[in-house]
Amino acid sequence: MARLCHSSFLITTLLLQFFSFCISWHEQVVPTPPLPILPLPTFSQLKWQQREIIMFLHFGVNTFSDREWGTGHESPAIFNPTGLSTAQWANVAAEAGISLMILTAKHHDGFCLWPSKYTKHSVISSPWQGGKGDVVGEFVNAASAQGIDVGIYLSPWDRHDSRYGHDLLYNEYYMAQLQELLNKYQNVREIWFDGAKDPKAQNVSYYFSDWFSMVKELQSSINIFSDAGPDVRWVGDETGSAGYTCWSTINRTSLAIGSPNISKYLSTGDPRGTDWLPAECDVSIRKGWFWHKSESPRKLSELLDIYYNSVGRNCVLLLNVPPNTTGLISDTDAHRLKELRSAINTIFHKNLAEDCYVKVSSQRGGNEGGFGPENMLDSDHLWSYWAPREEEEGENNDHWIEIWGKDGSLRFNVIRIQEAIGLGQRIKRHEIYVDGKLIIKGTTVGYKRLHRLDGDVNAQVVRIRIKKARAVPLISSIGLHFDPYWHSSFTVT
Repeated sequence: MARLCHSSFLITTLLLQFFSFCISWHEQVVPTPPLPILPLPTFSQLKWQQREIIMFLHFGVNTFSDREWGTGHESPAIFNPTGLSTAQWANVAAEAGISLMILTAKHHDGFCLWPSKYTKHSVISSPWQGGKGDVVGEFVNAASAQGIDVGIYLSPWDRHDSRYGHDLLYNEYYMAQLQELLNKYQNVREIWFDGAKDPKAQNVSYYFSDWFSMVKELQSSINIFSDAGPDVRWVGDETGSAGYTCWSTINRTSLAIGSPNISKYLSTGDPRGTDWLPAECDVSIRKGWFWHKSESPRKLSELLDIYYNSVGRNCVLLLNVPPNTTGLISDTDAHRLKELRSAINTIFHKNLAEDCYVKVSSQRGGNEGGFGPENMLDSDHLWSYWAPREEEEGENNDHWIEIWGKDGSLRFNVIRIQEAIGLGQRIKRHEIYVDGKLIIKGTTVGYKRLHRLDGDVNAQVVRIRIKKARAVPLISSIGLHFDPYWHSSFTVT
């Protein structure tokens, strides 16, 4: 019996040693992934970032009064879009590859595009559809039919309602309308708040924390936009351009909605920020935000500049396209939007790097580790990435990627870099060399960084060096592209 127990003990010991060896061997062959670096984006923030371009629609009594800001005393009788078609709006958006549309349900003039129970200053009192129409409802239905998500802007400044300026009464009125909208129209993906106030009543208080709590209570998956988030922040101006350095991280405690002194901080973000609060760049396709007969859409070249300076700097572009007095997006605007989408597809449909040899400074776990350079050339731009070796982690280590042309020189003028932001934003500083010559000194990357070069490049080797990062850099995608719409006075050779 003693011999049997001794044999069982030996067998158990040998099995434990074998399992320990297997675990150790597995850890060597299949290395652990790199740790995330806080703060991190939520699922809804990641989905928002991938939209890249979304649409704003400013529409209301200003469309008919030819104003940018209404007085609040406009007669609802002027609102009569005889050919209104929200289906046309959605078709235009779909053809432009837009996945989210945000409508001004109420602008500063206080006129409501839905039949609110809390005021008669709305479509109820207009001749449109005999006072029985609902622009917001038609908008939501038309967008949904095209598979497009919707957002709503409800101006905090109401120049019509007499309660404005009486803080408690007005905030209760505002929250009643907010509740009405979010109960009546489901699956709103973004709600847009700004700090607009009567210049003569700057001491008016908006109860933003209460508003935000109500929004999340009614629709928990919604992204809330404002100067201070909590989900999406304003970039700090209305030019459609972010800072050359643009972090998705920021300190919300340093932000105050409507403050005129935070524009630069909003534009650049903060590498030491404790909150994930990515930036949205708002700009109009025309000079004004509402439709004016005297205005025309921006040139394609200008819209491409805006794209590179917003989406290409780790932001989402919110492009306003205002419906006209008929109730349609003008043909000229629709055509320009379609041109923009076609140009973006033309520029980025071909990644020259896919036909190249890609070398890296090191690879986490070695050649069989699963974090190799091939991950930067697949279709997953979030969770598949190249990671250098763990022992090289550190803020100042020199990590690099080289792209070698297989058959002669490469011709390109756009370089694209993307981080695996699901695990945090990391890169502080990077450089790009072409055949050994330094051509770019860059800072942040984030979800997407686009470098449009001063001229066409004919080169054999492109090297991307990560000079400084918050933690080991994780590159999800790289690309070399040719932009035929970009005309420069010289060529880099």
